[in-house]
Amino acid sequence: MSTLSNVETGRGQANPPSVRVLRSIEATEGRLAPDTIPEAKSSQTGVSVRYVPTPGKSWYVFRASYGREDWASDYIVEDGTFVYIAKRYVRKTVNGKQKKVLETLIPNLLFVYTTEDKAEEYVKNTPALSFLTYYYNHFELDENQKNPPLTVSHKEMENFIIATCNSSEHLKFVDESQCHFKDGETVEVIDGMFKGVEGRVARVSGQQRVVISLTDVGLVSTAYIPTAFLRVK
Repeated sequence: MSTLSNVETGRGQANPPSVRVLRSIEATEGRLAPDTIPEAKSSQTGVSVRYVPTPGKSWYVFRASYGREDWASDYIVEDGTFVYIAKRYVRKTVNGKQKKVLETLIPNLLFVYTTEDKAEEYVKNTPALSFLTYYYNHFELDENQKNPPLTVSHKEMENFIIATCNSSEHLKFVDESQCHFKDGETVEVIDGMFKGVEGRVARVSGQQRVVISLTDVGLVSTAYIPTAFLRVK
């Protein structure tokens, strides 16, 4: 699901996704076709930005305090920059009735595809985004012996988007202790809602799922995947 599609109606029910998600995966170089990734869209103005792989840009991870990642995404998208926030449907009681609403899968985090200079502008030189900070890479040091801002590789990010853009209510953000891995082999999902996802097979919450890794951020598990839908890489 692309960012900011969880705008609630007056009755508290989330609007249906407004973006078209294509499930075909481009075989060339193992990369996604740009049209596979949903547009980032502002809920306030309707401005949309499509992801276009561009030299000099990286996937930065930003942290927004107090759950303001959607507000930050609105601002950044309206500035012409692509943003992705992973969402999932959850069931909640709203006005005494059970509703399916969209929530951020990884609280407070947004993934921004931009240049180093633009990322610095958003985090350090934009008063409207004073609540925004970098998510730092705690496993590396820069020339000043400080942890640099975390960037996620294109391959990992695209895999993460395939796994989460359907907003399945069975998606989980998990830690390793919750995953009982079958073995060390990498598999690809070849059919169903999660077609194209690559990861490791694990039992999570008593079900066979595929778990993907987002380096230094965490693990995300799909919904149940039957063995017939899996192919060893």
